[in-house]
Amino acid sequence: MLRPERMRRLLIVAPKSETDTIVRELYRHNVYHIEDFVPESGSSDGLSIGHPLSGASDAASALIKIRAIESACGIDPENVEVRTRIPASKVRAMIQTDLPAIIEEVEGLVASRSRLEAQQKEHEQRAKELEPFVAVPMDLDLYRGYTRFSVFTGHIAHDVTIDAPHEKYFSDKVDGNMIVVVVPNEHREEVERTLLDAGFQAIPVPDETGAPADRLKAHQEEARRIEGEIAAINGKIAGIRERHADFLVACDELLTADVERAEAPLRFATTEETFLTEGWIPERNFEKVKEALVRATGGKIYLEELEIEHTDAVPVKYDNPSFARPSQMFMDLYSRPQYAELDPTLMVAIVFPIFFGMILGDVGYGAVLLALSLGLRKVLKSEGGRALLKVLSISSISSIIFGVLYSEAFGFALPWEPLFFSRHLNIGGAATGHGPQVVELMIIAIWIGILHITLGRLIGTRNARSLYHGKHATKAMISNLGWLGFMWGLLLLIWAFFPIPMMPDLTGLPVVAMGFNLAAVTGVVLLVAGIIGIAQENPLEVVELPTIISHVLSYARLTAVGLSSVAIAMVVNYISIGMMIEPQLEAITPVGVILIIVGILVFLLGHVLNTALGLLGGGLHSIRLHYVEFFTKFYKGGGKKYNPFGMKLKFTEE
Repeated sequence: MLRPERMRRLLIVAPKSETDTIVRELYRHNVYHIEDFVPESGSSDGLSIGHPLSGASDAASALIKIRAIESACGIDPENVEVRTRIPASKVRAMIQTDLPAIIEEVEGLVASRSRLEAQQKEHEQRAKELEPFVAVPMDLDLYRGYTRFSVFTGHIAHDVTIDAPHEKYFSDKVDGNMIVVVVPNEHREEVERTLLDAGFQAIPVPDETGAPADRLKAHQEEARRIEGEIAAINGKIAGIRERHADFLVACDELLTADVERAEAPLRFATTEETFLTEGWIPERNFEKVKEALVRATGGKIYLEELEIEHTDAVPVKYDNPSFARPSQMFMDLYSRPQYAELDPTLMVAIVFPIFFGMILGDVGYGAVLLALSLGLRKVLKSEGGRALLKVLSISSISSIIFGVLYSEAFGFALPWEPLFFSRHLNIGGAATGHGPQVVELMIIAIWIGILHITLGRLIGTRNARSLYHGKHATKAMISNLGWLGFMWGLLLLIWAFFPIPMMPDLTGLPVVAMGFNLAAVTGVVLLVAGIIGIAQENPLEVVELPTIISHVLSYARLTAVGLSSVAIAMVVNYISIGMMIEPQLEAITPVGVILIIVGILVFLLGHVLNTALGLLGGGLHSIRLHYVEFFTKFYKGGGKKYNPFGMKLKFTEE
């Protein structure tokens, strides 16, 4: 908690004859992060990259076929519910007995569907080519076969007058207009110039005979018939998906494991007789894995724990309580923490929902989002989707709690006075309920920003000691403390001369020196000490001092964005209820009924849109305050993801 899980580095050396045993044991434990061996150019240490285990090619080929079948059937292993885990031995037996027939059936259906789709596309294209000719009362075979005459067919901007002898058909009932002109060959060039001047664009005559309308109808009917056949094939494929989805994803999982195990030696270093690999194991699993390897190989193995240098890129495995794990996605979106620095996931998991609730703060909207997050769990089954929905659920509950404190529900005042501060604006007159307390809410938001940034700088001081060494670490620690001194010194200096609402009055403290009271003197001392502390690391950092004001003021969005949501909700209520529905209830008329219906639609649509805006505003601004205002004070990131060799089995069991 607050730090990545502690890792230990292990060197494994063993005879090549034990490769398969060791690979299987490491894969079974699913905790060993392999450091890929990269041979150095010109090295004479005799080490080279290993070779895949036997059966790697066959397993890879089978896996490719399985995934092709899954793709054809629309099967995504991430979204398949685990009903019963199939024993691995049974899956392997079914791969030999059942899988070939399934592959043959699916491949046959897919091939038939592809052929039919090509035919359907051809008929649709023919129909499209025929459409302009339907407007012309000529059979298709009358457009060709002449030796003394030329036929022009195509689209044209407008009808034209042709001076030469000709036959012409023009229709403006076709998109782009349609014109057909038949002229003697000796007048061909003259007529062609006239047509081109009018924007003529030639189109080919379909290579068909008979009436264009009849041929168009025939192609359209054939396309519809083929569409029915495609639908029937899709139904058969859907049936295969329903019957065999569990088996296919189990095959995918089993063969994936086979391929990963078989190709593992490609990540090892080898000599003629031995292989070696280095990797990382979580501290809690280290001894257990060592004992298992020794036991599995009968002692024919050499194991050594290697020292961890500060320059080592140690893989990072989160170590957070269960409620905070969904928030790890926010960290990965930004950057995974380095091994030596503090992991802020727990703080994000606690503070993000609070910020979200402060911004949205509405019982109605919170309840809608909570229902949405619970309902979508059946649709979003991927790990990332479920994590997002869990964060949304917690944030929605926070919004409901703040809605109770604010006494808000869909912009209406609840029957009780606000338990915190009111955000109700004066929209629609006295009927709006509680009055707004904007100043108080802004002050609270600013104080939250000050405390949040203070926490960030304190963490930055701690991280500086862990990430850096020697004088560099000391300077970084002093710099972080300097930023704290500057911020609090500036705050005390302002506070000493200007009273802050809801805060103790420091203006009346006894004067100490030069007209400055104790608070002002303390502020000056902290201010000067802070500037010196910042400058000792990098004098250019002094020019960034004004940014501390903008960073603190950024937290005002906790109030401002929330007030905008309240304003929209109250405007929607006033327009739909106050202006449309309520006036019509005094005397019901046909027009009044229509206005009531329109008012209901405005109410529903307005609040749906405001819910979406509240979700985006609450989520984006909350995470922005973390990424921009909080993380920049201490977070370096760039950690390497912990990627253990192995797989957590979902659909199969050994």
